[in-house]
Amino acid sequence: MSKTPIALETRQSDAGRLFSPSAGRNKAVIAAELAEILTQGASVLEIGSGTGEHGIEAVSVRPDLRWQFSDPDAASRASQLAWAVHSEYDFPAPMALDMSDPASRAKVSGSYDAIYSANMVHIAPISALYGLAELAGRVIGEAGQMILYGPFLRGDASAPSNIEFDASLKRRNSTWGVRDLDDVKHIFAKQGFNTMRLRDMPKNNFLLVLSRR
Repeated sequence: MSKTPIALETRQSDAGRLFSPSAGRNKAVIAAELAEILTQGASVLEIGSGTGEHGIEAVSVRPDLRWQFSDPDAASRASQLAWAVHSEYDFPAPMALDMSDPASRAKVSGSYDAIYSANMVHIAPISALYGLAELAGRVIGEAGQMILYGPFLRGDASAPSNIEFDASLKRRNSTWGVRDLDDVKHIFAKQGFNTMRLRDMPKNNFLLVLSRR
């Protein structure tokens, strides 16, 4: 498991629940988008669940969803569990998953209707993105979806703030960085995800939905 701190912000806590300022700002708008995208009763594996607030918000909007938290960070998994206990919904125990580690990915069995990951691929080495694509190709059903939220670079159309963010991430850790959208598309296309829908989100973020059809 990675020992690199993954939070880029100061988080408050209450009864074991961590509160992410960024998740507090974007969880409602993301949950609304997911509510439109995900099929009825969808089983969703969240990769890099962080504090757990995204999953809690998504299920509060769509109680029919079956949501699986995961994270390589033990403190984050503890927060996810605390949020789950505090909620009125049933969640399975969070999974310890590191997308850069093939042995860790191998622990995921069965199939899911969707994998969702927010703000993970730019604060992890590129091997985590390849690992995520491999996992998606293996466990997402034929009609399922891979959903990524966060910033992307888009060549000359890149937002200046995302270019600056990319530079700041690389100064912090040379293996991090805002990923190029075309590169992400190609990585997932190799796993059969050839259809892409891109939704604009606030603050120059995007919701990227990849599917096989």
